Amino acid sequence: MNNEKSNAKLRFIISGGGTGGHIFPAISIADALRRRYPECDILFVGADGRMEMERVPRSGYEIVGLPIKGLNRKNVLSNFRVAAAVFRSLRLAGKTIKNFHPDVVIGVGGYASGPTLRRAHSFGIPTLIQEQNSYAGITNKLLSRGAHKICVAYPEMDRFFPAEKIVFTGNPIRPEIEFGRPDRSEALHFFGLEQSESPVVLVVGGSLGALTINKSITEKLGQWAESGVRLIWQTGKSYIETARNAVENHPGLKCYVNDFITRMDYAYRAADLVVSRAGACSISELCLLGKPAILVPSPNVAEDHQTKNALALSTRAAAVLIPDAKAVELLTDTALSLVRNPTELSSLSEQIRKLAKPQAADRIVDEIARIVESEKSAKQ
Repeated sequence: MNNEKSNAKLRFIISGGGTGGHIFPAISIADALRRRYPECDILFVGADGRMEMERVPRSGYEIVGLPIKGLNRKNVLSNFRVAAAVFRSLRLAGKTIKNFHPDVVIGVGGYASGPTLRRAHSFGIPTLIQEQNSYAGITNKLLSRGAHKICVAYPEMDRFFPAEKIVFTGNPIRPEIEFGRPDRSEALHFFGLEQSESPVVLVVGGSLGALTINKSITEKLGQWAESGVRLIWQTGKSYIETARNAVENHPGLKCYVNDFITRMDYAYRAADLVVSRAGACSISELCLLGKPAILVPSPNVAEDHQTKNALALSTRAAAVLIPDAKAVELLTDTALSLVRNPTELSSLSEQIRKLAKPQAADRIVDEIARIVESEKSAKQ
């Protein structure tokens, strides 16, 4: 694709989404690009009906939606419609790229990344992949053949990608979490909790909620109430009414419960222990903050990558791993025992902090800048 605009401001497409684990890093990269190149134009390409179509405009960026959907492994016949959607998405991605004239296209994973980066490759536009997980998905493995750089967050990713293209940058996280350091009493007050010696456990199920984690808490609320341990509990939209009804039946329980936590910087600051899924974005936040964690990987993700993410920590004594199938049985007892063991909490905090990679978004923008300069030099 011919791009004769060497003196014009830079233009970038960022493609991907589907969950907060893709969207938050994408927005962090966009913010870092804007800091580096204040006059640049940034366009997001996402999937129609997915979370990014709401979250990205809220962050001040324009987004185009593709009619792309994921494969349905249970209903093979429905995948004929998926194939048609892929074809339409490739066509729309190509049209979007032609109209926008990006200097670099950045893929962060999720449904829309495939068609967008594929079309960028066909037009000869340089691309960069940001792989958040410790186990690469098939789409990124295929796209890596045409990518200029692949930014990763875990070691030994040359199992999946050409070693000469890999840059170990870490995962970008939300700036309010990376750079914000709220006072703990202020954080506790936000959740209606008082300053005291009673420990606090933060329970989160990712941006979409987590049924197993929620059930693990609901079915053992009596134990939580008797323990005196306080809860900050994010349930997701689908479980909030069930959770609130359960909490009302335990008047002695000190618990903040909501479908979504708007101030995760406060939630992390208030917590002595975090119970979480093992999405790449969540793990990166836990590493940077040095938070002791119990990880319950979701079994409903491609290539079971959350289990592999969690194993990357648990094998280094940096987190406790509880399989989803064992969570209802083990989670409450494990959490209540661990949160009252300062020595173990301190050890987990020390080990998980060793895996932190701060300022990842700026490191990724460094790589994008190198691509831009290389392309300029090649055209001179």
